[in-house]
Amino acid sequence: MDLTLDVENYKLNIRTGGVIIHNNKILAHRNINKDYYCIPGGRVEIGESSSKTIKREIKEELGKEIENIGYIATIENFFEMEGKKYHEIYFLHRIEFENEDDKKIEYTMHNMEGKDFLQYEWLDLDKIEEYNILPKCIKKIVKSKSFPVHVINDD
Repeated sequence: MDLTLDVENYKLNIRTGGVIIHNNKILAHRNINKDYYCIPGGRVEIGESSSKTIKREIKEELGKEIENIGYIATIENFFEMEGKKYHEIYFLHRIEFENEDDKKIEYTMHNMEGKDFLQYEWLDLDKIEEYNILPKCIKKIVKSKSFPVHVINDD
């Protein structure tokens, strides 16, 4: 069961994301029907650590095994989406594909769970400011290369 709760007029999420960087590009995913990107990951399940969550989510979404290189940040993320208020605790980890061939992937990947609307793209870090990545503070966190950090994001 995902750690998602409805509390008064908020939805509380506990979430994790994984930052993969290759050849000065970062892997992000987007719903092809939306105008923003997110870092791959998902909701933490009850009794599961955020580190285990990111391994499970990448395996489910991309069919790839990863190793967790290290903890990057905790983001207290407050936002509204589709008329609903969210309070999200977001753990960000630096991850890497385990398989050497997977480390060479530079093409757009597709979701393995049947979510055909999701695609995973490599975004140029030198142009990261040009991309609409949510939460917005992720761009600054990744560019700073000074980890770990704690950020309160109130977009």
